[in-house]
Amino acid sequence: MDSINRMAVELVDEAIDFAEELRITPQELDSGARVLDFGVNAEGGVEAGLLLAEIQTAGLATIQTRMDDVAGVQTPHVEVQTDHPAVALLCSQKAGWELEFDDPVFEGLGAGPARALVAEEDEFRTLEYFDEFELAVLSIESISLPSKTVIDHVAQKADVNPGGVMLPTYATGSIVGSVTAAARAAELALFRLFELGYDVRNVHSAYGSAPIAPISHNESVAMGRTNDALAYGGTVHLTVTTDDPVLEQLPSTAHNKYGTPFQEIFAEADWDFYDVPESVFAPAQVTVDVIDGPTHVLGDTNEELVAESFDY
Repeated sequence: MDSINRMAVELVDEAIDFAEELRITPQELDSGARVLDFGVNAEGGVEAGLLLAEIQTAGLATIQTRMDDVAGVQTPHVEVQTDHPAVALLCSQKAGWELEFDDPVFEGLGAGPARALVAEEDEFRTLEYFDEFELAVLSIESISLPSKTVIDHVAQKADVNPGGVMLPTYATGSIVGSVTAAARAAELALFRLFELGYDVRNVHSAYGSAPIAPISHNESVAMGRTNDALAYGGTVHLTVTTDDPVLEQLPSTAHNKYGTPFQEIFAEADWDFYDVPESVFAPAQVTVDVIDGPTHVLGDTNEELVAESFDY
């Protein structure tokens, strides 16, 4: 497989070429690094969110929207399909790079293929997947645009020149934030499988769908809604080669926090994402099709909770 950062760079170039139509604001710094505002100060849009989800999955997934209802209300959904689930979802899309700096103050969560240049997370060692490329693409979820300090840190960790760093950035409480969050249903399923000790290389293909949460510029409300959309409204279909009893623990219904709105879950953790139990981050319903074996239908959606979270 070609470098996932190279594939993502082509999509970043596309975003820059169509910045006006996407309602995003690209900026090239003196170092040559590029910061793309997808939804911090820029307005962004659904198409921008879909393109950013493609960037986050390094172009290894098909991503589109559809209409469906939530508790009787027509609501846009995002659908993601990939035949490269381990690489596209865990080695690229997963938000696994915490960024926190004091001078200047910055907090963000990084996702995307630049993580594979660093390859410090357990997934990379287990999957034995590492990327090498002279450019690094890291999508950042933050209420602030990254500073030179952030750029230099990413460059140092990814072993590239600062001029080779590309940072598409957006707030959770933005159109792009809601769209890219809804694109994570399948990624959550893969991550949950990995945490359960299942060899995710046995996942042949993955399909996920989740409703797009209504936009709130209140980041606490946005965090709650986007996670409720996944844990209580997200559905996933996996085709796997190996059956395993741990599959029963895959959906969010398997956790004792099931049924608790995420605003409450985050509040209990003092809004520290990393103090929330990882097992709560799972899709509501998962169908697992075992090749030459059974088909498991696990969990269920909770449309009433999603509708209440969405203020329907």
